[in-house]
Amino acid sequence: MSDVRSLLLANLEHAYLKRGWQGPNLRSALRGVTADEALRRPAKTRHNIWELVVHAAYWKCRVRRRLRGGGSFPMKGTNWFASPSRADEKSWRDVVRLLDDEHRLLREAIASMTPAELRDPKTLRLVYGVAAHDVYHTGQIQLVKKLVRS
Repeated sequence: MSDVRSLLLANLEHAYLKRGWQGPNLRSALRGVTADEALRRPAKTRHNIWELVVHAAYWKCRVRRRLRGGGSFPMKGTNWFASPSRADEKSWRDVVRLLDDEHRLLREAIASMTPAELRDPKTLRLVYGVAAHDVYHTGQIQLVKKLVRS
């Protein structure tokens, strides 16, 4: 069963932090993004990078809570969180740090899963799905970056 755990963790890491076949991972897509860029919207009703980052952090927390229970997301709300109208670079770094922290906690939860949990198809889909979620929103962030920088 450790092979399953290793595969889940590798999948999660390639979507978030390590070089993957799909191109940029979520963390590398954020490299060089400024607070101003993170807050700019590609269109009036579309999510900005800030909101996409908080959304990804939130779902990492939700999956971790489903796997292990306990702990709550440090921001009030669910799913989509409105970005501030203005923010400094420190606030933006704090949001990215939140994403990093939630990723680390999720990784720890997956690493601690029992063999029985690793045999549960629903659990496996949940863990695999959160990695796919990172890849999906990485693509959105890449597109939003191009739009706000042009």
